[in-house]
Amino acid sequence: MNLLKISRKYHRYLMLFLGIQFVIWTVSGAYMVIFDIDYIHGDSLIQNHQTKINPEKINYSLNTLTQDYPNPQHITLGTFINREVYRFKQGDTQFMLDANTGLQLSPLDKAAAVAMAKHEYSGSGQVLDVELITGNPPFELSPRYLPAWRVNFNDFGSPSLYISAQTGQLVTKRHEFWRTFDLMFSLHVMDYEEEDPSNWLLFWVVLFSLVSAILGLVLTYFRIFKKQPLQADNSLIKRAN
Repeated sequence: MNLLKISRKYHRYLMLFLGIQFVIWTVSGAYMVIFDIDYIHGDSLIQNHQTKINPEKINYSLNTLTQDYPNPQHITLGTFINREVYRFKQGDTQFMLDANTGLQLSPLDKAAAVAMAKHEYSGSGQVLDVELITGNPPFELSPRYLPAWRVNFNDFGSPSLYISAQTGQLVTKRHEFWRTFDLMFSLHVMDYEEEDPSNWLLFWVVLFSLVSAILGLVLTYFRIFKKQPLQADNSLIKRAN
């Protein structure tokens, strides 16, 4: 069996096996390239607040905090909507306190979570529904952010904002284009659970694809320089007759 016949035979078989994945790679790759990554990340869903901390509103001192909450860790001073707050961790629990009064604000209730989501949201949609997630998070939310409030808006792309129930901070934002992007990425890397590009399935398919491409180059060489495909076509015509 000469090189042309071997190349034609194995190129045909490989493409029967790889053809569907080639289409998936093309469609998923095009989707990931066409859409701006900042839009996919949902950056346009969020207001760019430039709220500064007002020292005059901090009447609950750090010394008082350490007396009331012994051995706090990772203390930060920030804002919650338009209120100055302390955030820190004590043991396995995170706290958020009003920096003016020392009032504990965490865990966040539903009304406060909705207020924070509205404060962060840049769209014109209204709150559709609200859910407190304490376990078994959806694929679009990392378990490390639990517990968290999911606030859905009835806007284009079905946007969702996730607010930490412990820190009151926006932890992530999602919309349908992100969810589709996530699906496309998993199809592209051929890992349908962990979305890890370092997997054996992808390795073998890429290897076979490389072999198929080399065989295709061999066929191209014979088509251009050896005129073999024309002879093959004539034989097919004869058989058909």
